[in-house]
Amino acid sequence: MDIEAIKTEVLSAFHFRHATKEFDPTKKISDEDFRFILETGRLSPSSGGNEPWKFVVVQSPEFRRELAPLVSGAMRSLPTASHFVIILARKGLTHDSSYLLEQLTQVHGMPVEVYNSMKQAYAQFYDDLHLDSERALLDWSSKQTYLAMGNMMTAAAHIGIDSCPIEGFEMDAVNELLDKKGLLGNDEFGLSVMTAFGYRANEPKRAKSRRPMENIVQFV
Repeated sequence: MDIEAIKTEVLSAFHFRHATKEFDPTKKISDEDFRFILETGRLSPSSGGNEPWKFVVVQSPEFRRELAPLVSGAMRSLPTASHFVIILARKGLTHDSSYLLEQLTQVHGMPVEVYNSMKQAYAQFYDDLHLDSERALLDWSSKQTYLAMGNMMTAAAHIGIDSCPIEGFEMDAVNELLDKKGLLGNDEFGLSVMTAFGYRANEPKRAKSRRPMENIVQFV
């Protein structure tokens, strides 16, 4: 394994990636490549391995037209992106929720008696993080969806695919639209963030700029 070559490749992907505001609508991501991008989201880390997310891939032109007036941050990317992903965050993920029980015992294979013996530890963990309201629980889940989004954007950049994270949207109105379309389950999910994927229509006007390392890193 050539570690230096790998480091060069990874950094090259980060330098390639930029917030692509407009995509070339004639270029489409292959099914195989987009499954790869989604897989990196699925395999992303989450607190306790809870996977508090859902990825809604909006490919319907009609759906995109309905969404457009509600997403000011995607005026150019929504109609031109090859793939447009709405990332939802799971709501109500309490220490004793039925979802957590299912996730730990059925997905991760934890014996039920072990789960029961750890309930107090889970309760303490939630208390330490002040996860004591619906809003706090949703915010906690939403934070974790950004891990998946970041991994998907980096994976896309590795294979020459552009992306753009999007937060400019009308939260309540988009949630209402998603609910109308039956995409939020039984009030199980709420909107977290959006991401557009495709191939850039234009090259960036300038090179990537960041603060120098010594401004943002402190060893203690």
